[in-house]
Amino acid sequence: MSYAVKEMFLTLQGEGMQAGRRAVFIRFAGCNLWTGREQDRGIAVCQFCDTDFVGMDGTHGGRYDAAALAVQALALWAGEGRPFAVLTGGEPLLQVDAELLAALKARDFEIAVESNGTVAAPAGIDWLCISPKAGSDVVQRAGQEVKVVWPQSGLDMIDILGWDFEHHLVQPMDSADAAANVAAAIDFVMANPGWRLSLQAHKALGMR
Repeated sequence: MSYAVKEMFLTLQGEGMQAGRRAVFIRFAGCNLWTGREQDRGIAVCQFCDTDFVGMDGTHGGRYDAAALAVQALALWAGEGRPFAVLTGGEPLLQVDAELLAALKARDFEIAVESNGTVAAPAGIDWLCISPKAGSDVVQRAGQEVKVVWPQSGLDMIDILGWDFEHHLVQPMDSADAAANVAAAIDFVMANPGWRLSLQAHKALGMR
């Protein structure tokens, strides 16, 4: 199988429970909740996405087979310690499969995946983060962390708290109302101690 990759780069994980960790980000092209085109945003299931996942024209973007992708990811790591990769998108689980996971594991990668949860995750992922979107059918309800972009109407937060995750996070939506969204997220966590606040530190630091 070949994989359509928007971009790959070395950075620090900026959000969630792994924030601050050195990581190779592998961003897959395509999503099932939005085309990525601005003219379609108003009819998308997810209308607040802040990521460019269209095409394969980013840094180290292109079509890869499993081995070539893993080799490129390892070259980007270029450091000591066990390499850590974050597979993201778009929606990475539209493409990520056992063959790719095996190729990364063969090069000793620890693998994290960031998904909207509408596609069941294959075995072999070390850290699975699910970010549910209102109006979508979330089938993957287990993993390491669930991260809800806040505020969103139409999500049953009590139900989500019962999903099989180690960590339950809310993260302020990055929009024109960012300051109000931060306040709303703080208020929610203060009133609901089963949840924890996540912030996008990479944006504050001017990183990707």
